[in-house]
Amino acid sequence: MSKKKLVMEYPLNSKSASIVWGLIGNAHGLGKWMADYVEEDEDGELTFKWGEVWTQQDVRTSTIISKEENSYIRLKWDVNESDEDFWELRVEKSDFSGHLTLIITDHVDEEDVDYMREVWTDNLSRLHNISGL
Repeated sequence: MSKKKLVMEYPLNSKSASIVWGLIGNAHGLGKWMADYVEEDEDGELTFKWGEVWTQQDVRTSTIISKEENSYIRLKWDVNESDEDFWELRVEKSDFSGHLTLIITDHVDEEDVDYMREVWTDNLSRLHNISGL
């Protein structure tokens, strides 16, 4: 199945990379806006859970490929065979305004591009609601 690169840019209401990093660079932060629960094990594997523990949950795991504090985290869903099918959350600073932008890169099946764009838009809305960013 062919994958398509999806890139979304989200301007943030912050100039502090460390504040943003606290929401994207670890399980605790990601659990506030990307899933209902996120856990990280000692090997850098993140388990994302959607739904409550007393109901049926959707569970997916993702492995951290690389990360640089206050800059980016690159992960790969375990169902993807290739490291080229990663997803990434990157923080970049505008030279002009000093404000930060969150750049999301995801590799998705071509027929899922619109759906995944909606998923990321919903996630970004949740990020804004919990943090004001």
